[in-house]
This record gives sequence, structure tokens and C-alpha cells, in this order.
Amino acid sequence: GGTLAITGTYLLVTFAPNVSQDITAEKVERYVVSWQFLMYLLLEVIVFCVLLYVYKRKGVNHIVVLLLLVALLASVAVISVKAVAGMIAMTLKGDMQLTYAIFYAMAVAMIASCIFQVKFLNQAMQLYNATEVVPINYVFFTTSAILAGIIFYQEFREAAILNIFMFLFGCLLSFLGVFLIARNQEKQTFQEPYINFGEIPGKFYGLY
Repeated sequence: GGTLAITGTYLLVTFAPNVSQDITAEKVERYVVSWQFLMYLLLEVIVFCVLLYVYKRKGVNHIVVLLLLVALLASVAVISVKAVAGMIAMTLKGDMQLTYAIFYAMAVAMIASCIFQVKFLNQAMQLYNATEVVPINYVFFTTSAILAGIIFYQEFREAAILNIFMFLFGCLLSFLGVFLIARNQEKQTFQEPYINFGEIPGKFYGLY
């Protein structure tokens, strides 16, 4: 499972589009209202709400549920971090971008997504071993981040068919590896052994 996950992630990173572009507030605003991102955002919100309901209301603490919540928040974090960093870079070059409302909206999204991402990740680390959490989170985080960047910044528009195929194949291998790693993993329950004070040898109690 670990081998498949690492191989799939390698293919994801290798065949993901690497397009350098200057990120301005006008571009970010245009990307936000694009139909590709709106559909992706709607799907992500629905999946996030379902997972949150299952986790909070149904008490399902499976490792995949927790780390999918982390991955969905990570996709928002990656988009917003890249947008904020790009607008700051353009500002330092002399093209002021900090006067646009989209800059502050992205900054708020970046901070909020990072905070809740760390919260769910900490909960997963408390319930499961690091040997399970780390590889699954690595695969989910990488896949979610790359997909979000591709959809938001429309980086696959001029990609070759081979790159797209190998990227999807990498996704398949990654998720298969995660399935093998997480299969039959049960939530750990930690119990502290204790002895009732009244059962300590040599102690006798009476009523006064």
C-alpha cells in the first residue's frame, strides 16, 4: 500500500502541469467566478458537509473521514496561499494588488482553512498511529492540492493527453495505496489501568 501510494504521488507530481504565471487580483477574480471552479467548489462543499455530518453526528472517526476533511480544507488553503503570495509578489514588483477586496477574502480563507486543517489533523493523530496518518495524509493532501490548483488556475488547458492520462493513473494508484493502508484499521481506544482505592491490599475501611 505504501509503495503504491508513493508511486502514485510521484506520477501526480511529475505529470502535473507546471505553468508559471503572474497572479493578479483581476485574474483571481476571474478564476473565482469560472464555471469549472464553481462546480468544483459546490461539489467540495457538499462532500465536506456530508463528511462533517458523519463525523460529528454519527460519531464515525475513521481515519479516511478525518483525513478527507483535512484534504478538502487543504485544497482551499493551497488556492488561497498561491493567490495571496502571487498578489504580494506583484505588489513588490510595483503593481499594487492590496487594494482589491479579493486579496483580503483570500487571506481570510487561507487562515481559516489552515486552522481547521490542523484541528482535524491533530484529532487523527490522537486516534491513530503516525505510520497510518502520515502516508494517507500525504497522498490526500498532494492529490487535493494539485487538483484544486489545476481546476482553479486552469492549468490543464494546454496539457498533453499523455500528461493527463498519467496524472489520472497516478490518482488511481494513490487511492489504491491508501485503501490498502487504511483497510481494516480500527480506531484505537486508550485505557489507563487503575485500581480502586478500596481494593488496595492492606487497606481496611469501616463506618464511623
